[in-house]
Amino acid sequence: MSSTPLTSILPPITPAARATGVTVIRPQYGLGALDPVELWRRRDLAWVLALRDLRVRYKQTFLGVAWAVIQPLATMVVLHIFFGKVMGMAEKVGGVPYPVFLYAGLLPWTLFSNAVTASSNSLVGNAHIMSKVYFPRLLLPLSATLVPVIDYAIAFVVLAGLMLWFHVPVTMGVLLVPLLIVSTMIAILGVGILLASLTVCYRDFRYVVPFMLQLWLFMTPVIYDLSFVPERYQWLMNLNPMAGTIDAFRAVVLGQPVNYAAWAVSTTVAAITLVVGLVWFAKLERKFADVV
Repeated sequence: MSSTPLTSILPPITPAARATGVTVIRPQYGLGALDPVELWRRRDLAWVLALRDLRVRYKQTFLGVAWAVIQPLATMVVLHIFFGKVMGMAEKVGGVPYPVFLYAGLLPWTLFSNAVTASSNSLVGNAHIMSKVYFPRLLLPLSATLVPVIDYAIAFVVLAGLMLWFHVPVTMGVLLVPLLIVSTMIAILGVGILLASLTVCYRDFRYVVPFMLQLWLFMTPVIYDLSFVPERYQWLMNLNPMAGTIDAFRAVVLGQPVNYAAWAVSTTVAAITLVVGLVWFAKLERKFADVV
């Protein structure tokens, strides 16, 4: 069995250290530990970890990647029955087909929820790797988001099918979808990286994250429209890093006007969360191998 050469893991030996025969390795502190050049050099490792997670996720499953479609589709059906039919929510969305309305909100939310869950558990789940070899620890939460992105791309096909079935026309607004995906990824990385570092130090977060995401769903305009929230509370709703993005995603899918202000506020909050997450991650990274 071949092993990874140490020269690809350890930093290069300086001429002075080579002359004395001694190599001194010092940890970096602060944001200096998050070296983007080093992350780019190790990008292949991120792909390897993502492919491993993809194989493990669908190994020995009967339906395979169909689960990427079943999860949001089944959730949409259940919510449509209880909120659309029983509670009459379908009549309050202005004549828009409620299944499309729901699925357009569930699609980015499912990406966010699954990716945050995977990222938050990425460090603890790979403790056996972190304790044996050095690599940028940030690669673990980053690679954990790739599998949910693949699921998102597959589930997006169902949205196109629902729009065709319910005769929802495609407008030029769909050109904003790539930007909305970027906003979603900023929120995912911000929350995921922060929770990943907290989960290492406080194992309670392994139980807090699923419960938190359940509550977060109802505080995000997935089942309802952002306009349903009283105007005096909408500024508070927009502080949710996914609220404005999901509302904008649904608007471009249904051909409705986009609330750019809400989208901008949510994206700004997501960017601030990402900065806080990176700072906190860099502060604790050198301790991960000891406490994981």
